[in-house]
Amino acid sequence: MRVLIADDQPGVGHTVALLVNAAKHHVVKVVTSGADAIRAYHTYRPDVVLMDYTMARLNGATASRYILTEDPAARIVFVSSRPASELADIGAIAILQKPVDLEELEALLNDLDAQMVFDYARYG
Repeated sequence: MRVLIADDQPGVGHTVALLVNAAKHHVVKVVTSGADAIRAYHTYRPDVVLMDYTMARLNGATASRYILTEDPAARIVFVSSRPASELADIGAIAILQKPVDLEELEALLNDLDAQMVFDYARYG
């Protein structure tokens, strides 16, 4: 599964990238702003975006809304320390709490990957 990571703290983004790689998935790019996430989404067309909610300049919620307007099938997962109830109405398909747990991330990515395979087999 091809994963785009957006987090304004480069150390956090790279740590999440290490976890994605450890879960046997492929990181297409790590970016540090919502604007960069939008550009990278259009360039790489990832299978899933792991998006920090709180980012300077353009936050994850605004970036997610923009991506989903352009591509309603986009799969965005918020990675945040905010309570899940604050993030529920933005259109993310899942929410991972920081700090990210490897087993939880791996299970989520594997489930999304299996869903993609099923959707492709079913709908072509």
